[in-house]
Amino acid sequence: MIRAVTTHGPHEGYMPGFGNDFETEALPGALPQGMNSPQKCTYGLYGEQLSGTAFTAPSHQNERTWCYRIRPSVRHTHRFERLDMPLWKTAPCIDPDIVSLGQYRWDPIKVPDEPLDWITGMRTMTTAGDVNTQTGMASHIFLVTHSMQDAYFYSADSELLVVPQEGRLRFCTELGIIDIEPKEIAVIPRGLVYRVELLEGPARGFVCENYGQKFALPGRGPIGANCMANRRDFKTPVAAFEDRETSSTVTVKWCGQFHRTRIGHSPLDVVAWHGNYAPCKYDLRNYCPVGAILFDHPDPSIFTVLTAPSGVEGTANIDFVLFRERWLVAEQTFRPPWYHKNVMSELMGNIYGVYDAKPKGFAPGGMSLHNCMLPHGPDRNAFEAASNAELRPEKLDQTMSFMFETRFAQHLTPFAAQSGHLQEDYIDCWGSLEKKFDGTPDPK
Repeated sequence: MIRAVTTHGPHEGYMPGFGNDFETEALPGALPQGMNSPQKCTYGLYGEQLSGTAFTAPSHQNERTWCYRIRPSVRHTHRFERLDMPLWKTAPCIDPDIVSLGQYRWDPIKVPDEPLDWITGMRTMTTAGDVNTQTGMASHIFLVTHSMQDAYFYSADSELLVVPQEGRLRFCTELGIIDIEPKEIAVIPRGLVYRVELLEGPARGFVCENYGQKFALPGRGPIGANCMANRRDFKTPVAAFEDRETSSTVTVKWCGQFHRTRIGHSPLDVVAWHGNYAPCKYDLRNYCPVGAILFDHPDPSIFTVLTAPSGVEGTANIDFVLFRERWLVAEQTFRPPWYHKNVMSELMGNIYGVYDAKPKGFAPGGMSLHNCMLPHGPDRNAFEAASNAELRPEKLDQTMSFMFETRFAQHLTPFAAQSGHLQEDYIDCWGSLEKKFDGTPDPK
């Protein structure tokens, strides 16, 4: 049985804010006051700290949560057995027989009839960096047809950014319950134990597995204090716990390997907690884009929702960038994304609608990859339409795509390269671009 605090007002079940220091209890008086580790905790609970950063990280980056739980976490693991998860890959994962140098696009992957849960339904598309040095990322498609039954999971490798595209999921975590649906995202911290239930399905979506520093809000710079993603719109769950004596399994992802342990109870037994290391959700419809209001097309980084910094200032380990409904008003300007190549590798996914630079072939649920220093941009039809359009104010409507952008080259997995979902003719969308140069000055 799940017991949870019921809050009142517009944030029932959740607490607003990003990176806040929260406190929440599912039973009155379960949370110690004025100290973290009393000699004896209320209700016979155990005090335990979950650290998301090094103890000595700077205070503005330091993240930890104190948990007051029925059993300490050491009782939630036992002897481990290795598991083979051949479709969930971890960097470095470079297959010498696969050419990752190229512009690639994939059709949506259909959810099969076979039973798949959160773990068995993960399909890795690309990997980048090295999990052992805590740099880089992996991108996945998840396919879920049923809930995890008395089964739990956590990743010791990574933080997960979850982007659903179809269906609805429930994340029952140690620190509370998060429900997400398309047009929302969830961030699940590294080391947090959870179970995934299917609320409406089948479910399909995208996952960015972040090996590096945690996702944070990007600096707004001269944009100032408002717009883009606001802290108050992120929601963190209130405390909830399970006190169930039942045969269960806990699967751990550690250095790219999977291990399973068996226990006799639910590990979701945190009755109260306080701290700033916690899962959260965010409604992408609350993202307020900022753009050009006179001329020229800004860099796509202006649409960053979350960023995971690297050791190089201004160059992200990962940027999560959102292309949603917005007005185009720039004068004398080619309005779609321009042709370019850059040091970042761009993996895109379509949540719904039509992406303006690729009006055909990039279907909802599909993905594309433009690796670092490879040129890309609008196809011929998009170029001709944008070059000759009447430049009146125009709203891009019913569209939502995103990008996982990283400073590392992204390597295709065998599943991505060989499963049959790769559009072999994608590169041909630029083949009909014409030479227009004639050496004559523009009469204008």
